[in-house]
Amino acid sequence: MTLATLTVILLAILVFQGLMIFNAVAGTVLQKLQDKIDISVYFKTNVAEDEILRIQKSLEGLPEVKPPVEYVSKDAALQAFKEKHINDANISKALQELETNPLPASLNIKAVDPKKYGTIASYLSGPNFSDLIEEVSYNENQVVIDKLASIINVSRQAGILMTIILSLIAIVVSFNTILLAIYANREEIGIMRLVGASNSFIRGPFMVEGVIYGFVATILSVIITLPTIYIISPFVKLLSDDIDLLNYYSSNFLTLFGYQLLFGVAIGVISSFIAIRKYMKI
Repeated sequence: MTLATLTVILLAILVFQGLMIFNAVAGTVLQKLQDKIDISVYFKTNVAEDEILRIQKSLEGLPEVKPPVEYVSKDAALQAFKEKHINDANISKALQELETNPLPASLNIKAVDPKKYGTIASYLSGPNFSDLIEEVSYNENQVVIDKLASIINVSRQAGILMTIILSLIAIVVSFNTILLAIYANREEIGIMRLVGASNSFIRGPFMVEGVIYGFVATILSVIITLPTIYIISPFVKLLSDDIDLLNYYSSNFLTLFGYQLLFGVAIGVISSFIAIRKYMKI
């Protein structure tokens, strides 16, 4: 039972720690993906540059928009298009035959939160911009944007749910273990009560037992986590150069250890408190 208690508390701590690390990594990945996702506003060819710059400033004033809003002039758009298709002889020849620049000026807009792109698109769909804007690319990116936000939120909720479930299982198993320990020492407890020992005095050793369970499980989680982080860190870094799992864990080791210790001890103490309280009532 002692081994089962330590194992379940250990699993709960590992999931809790994994959730904290996941949140940090997911935050980095989300930020990188957000930097790559934007919506583009393409203006009609007859719109003056001053008018586009005015709209640019108005967009930068919106709380949903992450400044700066990038302005791409017609000439810059044409130059970028030529560089992108430099190896396509047909496109290069077609551009040379054109007397005017067919590409429109545009604004590239990033949101402070992926959920805010819809608000920005609605703002640009207003009647004030109907004569100026040719197209807004939000509809093309909407599926990717919404799916990204959904994946991150679902992953976090799943991690929280798993932590809660394992914590409850750990409390139940610890409760049964300590209840058995109380039952094995029922004669000593009965004598202590006869000689006038207070409930807090009787409860003390079992509360300490719960603390020891949490402490030992936390130490075991560190022993397991350190080599695991060291092994998987290079593979995680392949996803992005900005994600250095080993560096994050080492630089935040004391904080992570403190949260794990607090979490593990809390499970042990709560289960011990419930078990001895139940026994006292009996």
